[in-house]
Amino acid sequence: MPLTPPLRVVQWATGAVGGYALRNVINRPEFELAGALVYDPDKVGLDAGELVGLGTAGVTCTDDVDQVLAMEADCVLHMPLPASYFGGDPATDLETICALLSSGKNVITTTGFVYPQAYGPGVVERIETACARGGTSLHGTGINPGFMSDLLPLALTGLSERLDHIYVRESSDYRGHPSRQIVTDLIGFSRAPKDYAEAIRPFRAYQRALFAESVQLVASTLGVVLDEIEESDEFELAAEEFEIAAGVVRPGTVCASRWIFTGLVKNMPFMTVECVYKADAEKVPRWSAPGFAIHVEGRPTMAITIDEVSHGLAGAAAHAVNSIAAVCAAPPGIRTILDLPLATGRGAVRLA
Repeated sequence: MPLTPPLRVVQWATGAVGGYALRNVINRPEFELAGALVYDPDKVGLDAGELVGLGTAGVTCTDDVDQVLAMEADCVLHMPLPASYFGGDPATDLETICALLSSGKNVITTTGFVYPQAYGPGVVERIETACARGGTSLHGTGINPGFMSDLLPLALTGLSERLDHIYVRESSDYRGHPSRQIVTDLIGFSRAPKDYAEAIRPFRAYQRALFAESVQLVASTLGVVLDEIEESDEFELAAEEFEIAAGVVRPGTVCASRWIFTGLVKNMPFMTVECVYKADAEKVPRWSAPGFAIHVEGRPTMAITIDEVSHGLAGAAAHAVNSIAAVCAAPPGIRTILDLPLATGRGAVRLA
């Protein structure tokens, strides 16, 4: 019986999440690394395996988008920072994804797109056209959204006789996060209050779009038409100086933020997602401790808590990598978490 050839995978971006994904792809025999696109000029020309502390992988990192588009590959793991971070048009991410899809490569992205239908028929039509042209599929995923705020709540509602409200909370500790681009430039930690509001405008827009997708996905799946999605956010200032992996947080600068996204029906909350981000949870007692919580209120009322996710970035990357085979086997088009078999860690099992 002939062996199934490995799926050829391109890693697009090798930052905090992309680095975990790249290492995962290289280590698993069911995949073959076809290419690695990088943004940092210092990474161009390096071997992709050596970049993530592994042996030589035989694939040289490149920043040439046209070279990647011309590659023969089954799937692209698209994991850059959002285009808005670089001061660009947020639509750039959509254009890049559509170009990859049109080139004949399936795309799994962690930049959103867990439910592209939230952006209206125009965006859906562009993606579906690109998928039809390339015979490919698009899947947006991650740890939250992509799992905690959509897949798990929907699974719990299968036990509901009456469903009143869904509440999801994420509290994340960024103490060990190595990227200053994300921790300071994007989220805004260690910024003075007067600089914070202006600096995080791109992040606020990205957050709203990202979690609006997740709330819309859950509501649509349950047959609920939302009137609107409200967003609010606030921040906390550091009382003392402390050091984190991304730098130093000084007194009087932003050290935590809390975001709430609420899908409303007739002015009543149907689904609420609360996201708490802390520069160092031990230094910020306000708001919830790190972990995840899901409450499904109704009959029965159910609650699940996950007290700790020790490597959240690795989890986000793994959920994408574990979806590769299903996405490559799926019919062309947009594929949400509901269109694919449950992504498990079957290929990640280590018994020795």
